[in-house]
Amino acid sequence: MPLTRNAKMVTTKQPRAGKMGPAAENANPEKEESCQAKRSPSSPQGAPKKRSAFGDITNSHKNQVVASKKEPVKVAPNKAQRTHAALGVAKNNEINLKKSMKKSPPVEAPAEPKEDPVVVPRPLALSHQVPAVEDIDKEQLGDPYANAEYAKDIFEYMRGREEKFILPDYMEKQPDISGDMRAILVDWMVEVQENFELNHETLYLAVKLVDHYLVEVVSMRDKLQLIGSTSILIASKFEERCPPCVDDFLYICDDAYKREELIAMEMSILSTLKFDINIPIPYRFLRRFAKCARATMETLTLARFLCEMTLQEYDYARESPSKLAASCLLLALTMKNLGGWTPTLEYYSGYRSQDLHPLVKRLNFLLTYQPRDKLKAVRTKYSHRVFFEVAKVTPMDMLKLEEILKNC
Repeated sequence: MPLTRNAKMVTTKQPRAGKMGPAAENANPEKEESCQAKRSPSSPQGAPKKRSAFGDITNSHKNQVVASKKEPVKVAPNKAQRTHAALGVAKNNEINLKKSMKKSPPVEAPAEPKEDPVVVPRPLALSHQVPAVEDIDKEQLGDPYANAEYAKDIFEYMRGREEKFILPDYMEKQPDISGDMRAILVDWMVEVQENFELNHETLYLAVKLVDHYLVEVVSMRDKLQLIGSTSILIASKFEERCPPCVDDFLYICDDAYKREELIAMEMSILSTLKFDINIPIPYRFLRRFAKCARATMETLTLARFLCEMTLQEYDYARESPSKLAASCLLLALTMKNLGGWTPTLEYYSGYRSQDLHPLVKRLNFLLTYQPRDKLKAVRTKYSHRVFFEVAKVTPMDMLKLEEILKNC
């Protein structure tokens, strides 16, 4: 006999094997929360749950929600059943404790709380003795382009690499090249950097590449400009987003060299330096130290001018880049009457003020007497209003500078 329509409807409402009913589905809050998180923003049930970019990655918050729901089920009934028994035990313990206190005298019980107030103020006393060091990367922790979390490690790594790139006195084994020729080449490289609007890091790295290449290879003077232009090409590929092409460098050399010569020199420089061209330069350290001193852009530009003046001088090529940058900043701060070497600068630079005094005096002497008047590329560059005309600043008197350095 066929079933009626009502009977068929009753059988279809029963849950099938392997599926849960409404009561079983609501009993699992974790599954329900995960289902809500997977809903699309355009769904009628609502948008997914929002969270911060790097926070709330784990599922620990879900475990806390489940635990908070289970605790009142287990703990609350036990406390209600044992309330009277717990009060009776506590009252008996108080009576026994009073009896024992009357029989025996107190044994050094109040001595323990006296030690706490003595321990607490000790860090406060030490904080007045040790100068505070400012965390200069704290303000940029939220900026993903600043790499503030790794800034200290990066500069410590570069400080360690300085020892690998210490320049010897290579002019002794260069029969056809002198320090004056090197100065003329660097002056021309500064003009190239301005004409191509390259970064300052590119200029500093290119000069380093020239020096380290001449340490290993004996070269003639007619190839010196080829070495300089090729070094700028390599440094541009390392530092610039859009480096100039080979034809641009052939043009600035007035077609004195062919394309094959430039490419061959590029291969020679890279193979001689074993492709290790991440050489520490003072310009990067100078920007870091100026941030420690919270120097203005004008003060930083003055320090950059002093640092760029040393590129032409062969005697400064063998100085440590970090020490040279720190000395340029200290002289700029002194010329601007902005104070001396702070504990923050000492901490991040690794140099004390006394370590920099001899180099600061040499820099002021270089600025005062201008040994290379004919090479004016750097001075002309920093005499522009864009660079605050820092090249026109009057140098300090040597005796006054020495007196200030003694007191700082």
